[in-house]
Formats: sequence, C-alpha cells, structure tokens
Amino acid sequence: QVQLVESGGGLVQPGGSLSLSCVASGITFRFAYMGWYRQAPGKQRELVARISSGGSTYYTDSVKGRFTISRDNAKNTVHLVMNSLKPEDTAVYYCTQFAGTSWAPTDYWGQGTQVTVSS
Repeated sequence: QVQLVESGGGLVQPGGSLSLSCVASGITFRFAYMGWYRQAPGKQRELVARISSGGSTYYTDSVKGRFTISRDNAKNTVHLVMNSLKPEDTAVYYCTQFAGTSWAPTDYWGQGTQVTVSS
C-alpha cells in the first residue's frame, strides 16, 4: 500500500521560508519520480516542482529561483524548500508520485499540507 505523508506547512510572513517534507512508503523510492503540486482556493491544482529518480528537476516558472526540490533516498523523503515566499504561494501543497519517465499522473497523493503566506 502506497502512502505519502507530508509535513512542514504553516503560516509565514511574505519573504519568509518554509520547508516541506514528504515521506513515502510502499514504493521503491529510489526509482520513484516524485513531485509537489499545490491548490489555492478556487483554483485548479498546479504542478510546482518535480524530481526524477536520477535527480533531474523541473520547476514551474512562478517558483524558479525561490523553491528547491530534493530527495533523500535513504529516508524515502522528498523535500521542497520554499524561500522568498509570496502571498500568491498560499495553497494546500500535495506530494505525489509520477508513473516513471512519462511523468504521467498516478493515484498516489498525500493528504496535503497548508501553506499560508500572510502578514
């Protein structure tokens, strides 16, 4: 049974930083293609960043230079470090596993963690 458990969300002032973590179980993590999505109220869920099993990364334009995705295969964990946060980064952030090199979506999602950027 695949489980993805996120942690690290919270309330932060504009310009601040947060670090999210997602611990995976039930998968061979070192081969897994992982990513983070977010969904703001009234908006569609959008891809934020993703990382291949080999460590190649992709970021949506709005977070380039501010967010960093990384993985720790020894701990079955994918991280998202978010710097210079803006109010528009406010959303529920979800961890997900992709279906390998095709980057096709799967049914494997975490429960989400709330990130609120506000003064």
